Amino acid sequence: MAKEIIMPKFGFTQENSEILEWLKKEGEKVEKGDPIAVVSTDKISMEVEAPETGILSGIKHKVGEIVPVTEIIAYILEPGEVLPESGSQKPEIAAVKIEVASQISSTVKISPLAAKLIEEFQINVTELTGTGAGGQVSRKDVENYLARNNPEGKIKATPAARRVAEEMQVDLHGVAGSGPERRIQAADVSSRKVTPVIQKAPGGLPGVLKEIPLIGMRRMIADTMARSMREAPHMTLQIDVQVDSAEALRKSANEKITDKNSRISATAVIVKAVALAIKKYPIVNSQFTSEKILVFSDINIGVATALEDGLIVPVIHFADQRPVSQISIALNDLASRARENKLKPEDLANGTFTISNLGMFGIDRFTAIINPPQSAILAVGAIKRQMIPDDNEDQIIRIRKILTFTLSADHRVMDGVQAAYFLNELRIMLQQPEKLFK
Repeated sequence: MAKEIIMPKFGFTQENSEILEWLKKEGEKVEKGDPIAVVSTDKISMEVEAPETGILSGIKHKVGEIVPVTEIIAYILEPGEVLPESGSQKPEIAAVKIEVASQISSTVKISPLAAKLIEEFQINVTELTGTGAGGQVSRKDVENYLARNNPEGKIKATPAARRVAEEMQVDLHGVAGSGPERRIQAADVSSRKVTPVIQKAPGGLPGVLKEIPLIGMRRMIADTMARSMREAPHMTLQIDVQVDSAEALRKSANEKITDKNSRISATAVIVKAVALAIKKYPIVNSQFTSEKILVFSDINIGVATALEDGLIVPVIHFADQRPVSQISIALNDLASRARENKLKPEDLANGTFTISNLGMFGIDRFTAIINPPQSAILAVGAIKRQMIPDDNEDQIIRIRKILTFTLSADHRVMDGVQAAYFLNELRIMLQQPEKLFK
């Protein structure tokens, strides 16, 4: 019986994925567990595996297409088995119209696999001779043509590799392929270091340094942020917090830790403080739906992490229940694997609140956009030394470490006073930080 291959859902908020690359071809035999396609999820690329052993058939979507999760993208068939009538039928024979010498339009029948090769290698159809039924051009006909002619510049590369090469302005002739039959993969291209070339735009427009196609992570970020600003009425509140006590305790704790990789970071302290503040004011840990507001009991804090080509938000699950030292180790691990593109779907799943920290870049304060479907995000600036009047003694100025927090909140979910309660609790946690280090 035909086995459906569906577009996986890697997170509860995910609605669709983009097909980045087909690793197996139509009609190719696959083993159960073989990776057959690469798709983009919420800002990471994941492989789709074959659910059964058999023949990959009925591929429904091309590279670059956006597909809703749980939709059928292909089938696995047993030898001799046909596609189900109610599902995806066998792809119709492609028809490519050509102009003959007499200027009379005629039609050449071409199989789907042959059509893909013709498009990929930009072959003139008039030079092909079909050996299939009724003169149909088959994949073998195209491959034989390529073997005979070896057209200059027609090198073996996946569509994703060609797209990356165009974006990075890489000449594929100088790229060694790591795929089957030395076919160039997208990773082969992206690993090369390239000096950007300035292109002159037509019509007197400014010169273009490079073009960044809206695919994969960049498209996900664009769509998600635009939807957030369009749908969620953002309100922003800002608070300055003295963090001298928290920094002193952090320094003291780190002096007892011999492993440098295990030392507690300022971000880890903030994550713990936020988690405990959420526990007291859980409305910020919620989601707006058309019929109700869901206030979550689990406190899963995402920490925005910058990558070379975008932004990703790995999640510290149950942050309120974890010691700050463990949170710090988890943050280091997630950041490291994010940079190496080794995150798993569960590392990004089920976040309920997000922290975006740009303090390490010298940013004093900023406003962040809510990460849907969450209802709030906290922007964290740099720790600055400021002269502050002493609370207990008149006319005495002391230098304090000040950290500015800016909360962006969905006004459909909470009012300003509720958001203010949360920020004030966060301030208490950081100015009386003993609970954070228990």
